[in-house]
Amino acid sequence: MENPGDPVDRLSRKRQDSFGMLDSLEEDRSSCSTDSSGASGASSPEDSDDDEEFIGGEAQLIPSSCASSSSLMLIKTNGQVYTYPDGKTGMATCEMCGMVGVRDAFYSKTKRFCSVSCSRSYSSNSKKASILARLQGKPPTKKAKVLQKQPLMTKLAAYSQQPASQQSGARKSISVDGFDWGHYLGEGEVSGAPVSCFKHVPMGKSWGDISEGVRVEVPNTDSGLPMKVYWIASIIKLAGFRALLRYEGFDSDATRDFWLNLCVPDIHPVGWCAAGGKPLVPPLSLLHRSTNWKSFLIKRLTGSKTLPLDFSTKVKESMHFPFKKQMRVEVVDKTHLCRTRVALVEQVIGGRLRLVYEECDDGTDDFWCHMYSPLIHSIGWSRSIGHRFKRSDVTKKLDGQMDAPGQLFAKVKEVDQSGPWFEDGMKLEAIDPLNLSAICVATVRKVLADGYLMIGIDGSEAADGSDWFCYHSTSPSIFPAGFCEINSIDLTPPRGYSNLPFRWFEYLRETKSVAAPVHLFNKEVPNHGFRPGMKLEAVDLMEPRLVCVATVTRIVHRLLRIHFDGWEDEYDQWVDCASPDLYPVGWCQLTGYQLQPPAVNTGCRDLQSSASKQRRKSQQYRGQKKNLQLQEENISGMRSSSQRGTEMNGSTDFLSSTNQ
Repeated sequence: MENPGDPVDRLSRKRQDSFGMLDSLEEDRSSCSTDSSGASGASSPEDSDDDEEFIGGEAQLIPSSCASSSSLMLIKTNGQVYTYPDGKTGMATCEMCGMVGVRDAFYSKTKRFCSVSCSRSYSSNSKKASILARLQGKPPTKKAKVLQKQPLMTKLAAYSQQPASQQSGARKSISVDGFDWGHYLGEGEVSGAPVSCFKHVPMGKSWGDISEGVRVEVPNTDSGLPMKVYWIASIIKLAGFRALLRYEGFDSDATRDFWLNLCVPDIHPVGWCAAGGKPLVPPLSLLHRSTNWKSFLIKRLTGSKTLPLDFSTKVKESMHFPFKKQMRVEVVDKTHLCRTRVALVEQVIGGRLRLVYEECDDGTDDFWCHMYSPLIHSIGWSRSIGHRFKRSDVTKKLDGQMDAPGQLFAKVKEVDQSGPWFEDGMKLEAIDPLNLSAICVATVRKVLADGYLMIGIDGSEAADGSDWFCYHSTSPSIFPAGFCEINSIDLTPPRGYSNLPFRWFEYLRETKSVAAPVHLFNKEVPNHGFRPGMKLEAVDLMEPRLVCVATVTRIVHRLLRIHFDGWEDEYDQWVDCASPDLYPVGWCQLTGYQLQPPAVNTGCRDLQSSASKQRRKSQQYRGQKKNLQLQEENISGMRSSSQRGTEMNGSTDFLSSTNQ
């Protein structure tokens, strides 16, 4: 190791202040040629009067306070105290690239190198001749050229395209070739539903007050340096997990804005660089705007907000899901909706479960749903409420299999059935489970225990009742007679009904039936936060393994009209605002689930022209679009869906005439 007193070594030392900022930026840009992950957080005694302590908190104000003891600058972050003396004690100089940094952050027990790459490179043929030449700013020798790494921008670009399993052992990601949410969202003219709208997703209940204006530390892709450095950026706009960011210093200049997922490993609260000895370096494009970047940051950051210190920890904790492989559940039989079957959890991705029916040997007979879906229940549920159940030929559980504990499933609201209650034959309106774009005239076919009802769609029922569907009485998918008329939604009349336009009074008289009382229905409307035009990622419930790019096109109280971008309106679906099948922008990237791009990969402004393109998705139970062969194979005995209605105008008050 070179003598610390050597003049060449002294010239190569780059001091950093408590922000982690490099003092000699231009010299460092020309002299460094290797990737380094360790850097100093030191500041010289003469700078200590201007230094401030920046601590990320619970989306809190970033305080500025001077913490000094004699000639030492103390920076407290994450419960640790780093001492930055006069550049000698506690510091180390990389023997390969000459980078000065905190000794504890250096690689290996001897702390001779700032990174693994420098350690390996030192043992190559370059040795000290090339090292001294590099420290003196001389061109490297031919042998040293092989040690030069890719430019930082190239590496960061490659990093953003890599699966998260390569970026971080705790996270996985799948990218969709040709589709990029950042490009799709544009420069902020399109909005995404906020994470707080989705209580069932990771961070959904702890997103807090993360909002526009929050500052974060992110990789600087415009540093001109061959090593990884960071700079501070502010959130300009949020769209789900993704944020439109702008480097501090660009002010109103939006030309360098960029989109990132806030939950990826490379985004940190302000103060992270100082705590870990990482360098803060302003972008090259900004160098002409200030001569004292330390004072600039002090002025800009004092009183601003940053991410909570434990933000990354909360993200990781929220990615743990209680369902495990080989757990047994009861789930709706996709070939006979009126009954349930036993299935085994085969895969868990982001809370979504791939279930394989117990009698299937090759694993191909599967069903996708979220762990909070109303379609899955604990073993024994069907018997307890009187629901139809298909018994399995499997007589005993195999090794490793276990019944999923009852507390893992979504709980329904308790109801009082002792007073006036639903009765067989009562009429109502319901979302057709086989054609989710339609709300149809329906009938209560059977009253079960614990508030559950078997519902049939009038005029389209199979003779054996195999397409009856189980809804809870508090389900947001059933409505009192007159709901569609009051809210300007086209009600789908019974198939073959000729007395049009449909009128409930006449229909009840003709069928000699009564409407279910209005007070029995769930009229609770939460402050869900959705707005028309918001983008999100949504399950195609007609093919529930698919999660697609989608848009909220209409809101009727708690009911959302979901449009799949690039597809015709007839494939829209009515979904409850609290449905576990809706996810914020960036959910697929975070969890590693495959996102289906729009049918035609265009920007949002071109969606109207692309909506007329033919939908190419697999046609597994498609309502009106189902073909006969698939209908026989997948929905034996079920009916094709009836006439669709898609009224896309404004909404009115929920049953205003019946809320008296």
